[in-house]
Amino acid sequence: MKKVVVIGAGIGGLTAGALLAKRGYDVTIYDQAIVPGGCASTFKRRGFTFDVGATQVAGLEKGGIHERIFKELDVELPSMTICDPACAVFLPEEKEPIMVWRNPQKWQQEREKQFPNSENFWSLFKFLFDASWRFQGRDPVLPPRNLWDFFQLIQALRLDTFVTVPFTFMTVANLLNLLGLKDDRRLKTFLDLQLKLYSQVNSEETALLYAATALSVSQEPQGLYHLDGSMQVLCDRLVTALEKYGGKLKMGYFVEKIHTENGMAKGVTIKNKKKGEIFQENANHVVGNITVNNLVKMTDNLPNGYGKRVQKLEPASGAFVIYLGVDESAIPENCPPHLQFLYDYDQPIGEINSLFVSVSKPNDGRAPQGKRTIIASSFTDTALWWNKNKADYDQLKQEYSQRAIARLGTYFHLTPENIIHQEVATPLTFAKYTAREDGIVGGVGQRISTFGPFGFAPRTPIKNLWLVGDSVHPGEGTAGVSYSALTVVRQIGL
Repeated sequence: MKKVVVIGAGIGGLTAGALLAKRGYDVTIYDQAIVPGGCASTFKRRGFTFDVGATQVAGLEKGGIHERIFKELDVELPSMTICDPACAVFLPEEKEPIMVWRNPQKWQQEREKQFPNSENFWSLFKFLFDASWRFQGRDPVLPPRNLWDFFQLIQALRLDTFVTVPFTFMTVANLLNLLGLKDDRRLKTFLDLQLKLYSQVNSEETALLYAATALSVSQEPQGLYHLDGSMQVLCDRLVTALEKYGGKLKMGYFVEKIHTENGMAKGVTIKNKKKGEIFQENANHVVGNITVNNLVKMTDNLPNGYGKRVQKLEPASGAFVIYLGVDESAIPENCPPHLQFLYDYDQPIGEINSLFVSVSKPNDGRAPQGKRTIIASSFTDTALWWNKNKADYDQLKQEYSQRAIARLGTYFHLTPENIIHQEVATPLTFAKYTAREDGIVGGVGQRISTFGPFGFAPRTPIKNLWLVGDSVHPGEGTAGVSYSALTVVRQIGL
C-alpha cells in the first residue's frame, strides 16, 4: 500500500486525503492547528460559533464539485440553504443595495435597473461562462505538465471551447473599454468589489475568463450556499470520510520540511508542537495543502526557476476580521446573509474602506436563541501588521476595530448593549493558526499571467510532490480547492 502524507487539513487537504484513502492509499494528514479546516474552520465563544474565514460554499448542487466528491465518498452532504441574494452590495452614500439574485431573470432586471446600457457586457459574460463551465465540467487538467495532463485537457476540449480563445488575454477592464463602459463608475466599482473577493485583484487586472466564471456561479442552476451549523460541518464530513476509509488525521503537528532525492519527494520532517518532538516520515507521495510561498520555503532542491517565479508574484492580501456576537435587535429586518460595503470611491478597496459581511440566520446553529453573529472582513496589507512592538500592534487593532464598528453601525444597530462578544483577527492571527506565510488569505491573484493555463500546476517540478489549495487552478473558494484536490487524486492514481 502506497504511503501518502498530506500537509494541511484545510478543505483541499481533507478532500485529497479522503479520496486517496477511499482509493486504497495509506494516508496521514498533518496540521499544526488543533481544529481541522484551515481558513474554513470555526471557533466558539460564549455560545456563539464563528466561521474563521470562508462563510459560503459553491458546488453543492447536483453535479457540483462537492456533490460529486461526497457521492464518491458515500457521505451525506451537510444541511444547507441557498444564498439568495448571493450578496447585497452597497456603494458609497447609497441606501439601496445592488442585489445579486440567484434567479437569472431577477438578476437581469436588477442589472438593467442598476447599470443601464450594460447588457451587452453581461450577455458576453454569460456566453463565456457557459462555454467555460461546460469545459470545466469535463475535468481538464490545467496547466498541463506531462503527456497525461495534455491528454486530459484535449479530451475536455469541444468546438464551443474555442469560442473563448479570443478572450484569453483580455482583462475585465479591456472588455469594459471595448464596449464603451469604461466611464461607468458604478459598474466598474461593483465589479472591483466582487472581483476582489474572488480573484484577489480588481477589474483592471482580473483575467476576463476567470471573472466570467467567478461572477456567474451564484446564478441558477449553480449557486452559493449557507451551511446549517457552521462551515465546520463541511470539514467534519470530510474527516468522517477520511477515517471511514482508514486515513489518519494528526492535529498539532507542524511539517517543517519536505525532503527530496534525485528530483523526487521522499518524505517530511514533522514537529509535535505539544511535546516538541521532531521526527521524519517517509512517503511515496507528499500532497501540500499550502501556498506556493510556503512550498518554496519548505522544499529541498526545488528548481530555482520555480522559486524565482514565486518570488516575482505580487504580494497577496491579508485580512482584518471582526467577529461580533450580538443581540438579534442589532440586525435590520430582512437583512441578507451576505453584504458588501464600500464607503469612499476615492479610497482603495480594503483597510476598512470596504467590508464583506456575513450575518447568521435565526436558528442556524451559530448563535443562541435571540442572538446572531456578524463577521466583517476587510483586505489589508500584511506589511502593516508585522514587525511592530506589542503596544503599536494593539493600538492598530483598536483603531481598525473602532473604524469597523463605526462603519458597521451605519447599517446595524450596534449599541454597546447589543454587542455581547467582540474579537478580531489580523494577518498575525491567520499566520499563527493557518501557518500561511505572512498570514495571507485567498490565493494567487487571477491575473492573465497566473490563471488557468498560465497558473501554478498541482503537479510540481518535483516528482510525487503535489500542491492543492488556492495557489493552483482553479483558484480560491471551497469549490476551487476541492477541484484541485480531485485533480491531484486523479494524477496520483495513474
